[in-house]
Amino acid sequence: MLTVPGLCWLCRMPLTLGHWGICSVCTRATRQHGSLCPQCGLPAAHTVVPCGRCLQKPPPWQRLVTVSDYVPPLSGLIHQLKFSRRSEMACALSRLLLLEVLQARRVSGLPLPDRLVSVPLWQRRHWRRGFNQSDLLCRPLARWLGCDWDGQAITRIRATATQHHLSARLRKRNLKNAFRLELPVQGLHMVIVDDVVTTGSTVAEIAQLLLRNGAATVQVWCLCRTL
Repeated sequence: MLTVPGLCWLCRMPLTLGHWGICSVCTRATRQHGSLCPQCGLPAAHTVVPCGRCLQKPPPWQRLVTVSDYVPPLSGLIHQLKFSRRSEMACALSRLLLLEVLQARRVSGLPLPDRLVSVPLWQRRHWRRGFNQSDLLCRPLARWLGCDWDGQAITRIRATATQHHLSARLRKRNLKNAFRLELPVQGLHMVIVDDVVTTGSTVAEIAQLLLRNGAATVQVWCLCRTL
């Protein structure tokens, strides 16, 4: 897909502001999803209270905010961002996530964080890609929300197998003790930002690390939650 300044990436209609991005009509279409549990982000009967799964076995974070399931058109934009070196897409994708966060604040009083942390890449993968897509999402979010962000707050201390083709159990084992916290988080309200959450193994490992080190609460914000 060719992105042209002044045209919506999806419908190719002119943008009001004449910049790069997604028009308001496509933004509304992209953000549509069904009723999701506010804690795990999976389909549920209610959007305000946790689902039965979370009541029986809650994830280590308190709230998950997502824009969409991992389906077109958003999945295609994320794929281009990550694998076609289209880093200019990150700001517009961050805006989609910001809109979802603001909606959650209006509906359920979602608290704003003290600090954002991005999911780190292993150093060799970071070098090959040239950037960490989670960092690119965090940077404008932190500026818009007026909170702290440091791309080095969490580091990946060992290489791990690619998660795509692993089962949920193997994903969890693959990530055990793979991360290290580099900054104090005692008493802080933290948000983990990632592009896609699938089984939740990666963000769960980071959330547990933050809570063990004294974080007051942990939220997860992502563009897509695989449903």
